[in-house]
Amino acid sequence: MALERIDKILSSQNIASRSGIKALIRSGSILANGQIVKRPEEKYDPMTTQFIVNGQPVTVQQFVYIMLNKPQGVLSASNDKHAKTVIDLLPEEWKRRDLFPAGRLDKDTEGFILLTNDGELAHKMLAPKSHVYKLYEVHCDRTLTEEDVRRFAEGIQTGGQNFLPAEMKIVDGNKALVEICEGKFHQIKRMFYAVGAEVVYLKRLRIGGVRLDETLASGQARNLTESEIVNLLSRNHGIEATF
Repeated sequence: MALERIDKILSSQNIASRSGIKALIRSGSILANGQIVKRPEEKYDPMTTQFIVNGQPVTVQQFVYIMLNKPQGVLSASNDKHAKTVIDLLPEEWKRRDLFPAGRLDKDTEGFILLTNDGELAHKMLAPKSHVYKLYEVHCDRTLTEEDVRRFAEGIQTGGQNFLPAEMKIVDGNKALVEICEGKFHQIKRMFYAVGAEVVYLKRLRIGGVRLDETLASGQARNLTESEIVNLLSRNHGIEATF
């Protein structure tokens, strides 16, 4: 792995800001491979170097995986000059990790979005051949019927584009759960429009085998557990298996 400045490496681990790391270096509080670090511009391999800060060993985590409960009105982007983005919602220590949203939710859609700096996992998760299923809660402007369920199960063709079969479960009148394995532009909204219904509320509840943490308030985020990271790429699916 490429060598990096030690102040960049350690600040990315939420130990302190880069200025805070520099202060620790000046006080002789940081060791790298048993040697006192004297300058913040010294470079090391973050994955093979043994770091000790204030007498405590530090294990460098190369990748970060964050579950964010995205609110409405926020862009699924890393930065934007005119609107708030999902990255803007994070505390400063996470913003230093070069995170990006793995996939997107429309500005008016809320729920589970994954933020990471792991490009390889994001690519696998978003690749159509991976068949990573996503579950959504959908509210429409009319009562849904078993005919709608049947049409979704057969696949929808609209506007010259084909959408693969999707599972729908009517929860109550105009409310349904829908599971898809694609991520085409405005897909859920376009599928409902094709059956004569307009989506008035949309929330993502699950990606792969990982369900949105119900304890996360809108706009809050947390790290994924190790088992959740593995389950992101799970091909298991089915609405009934989720609850």
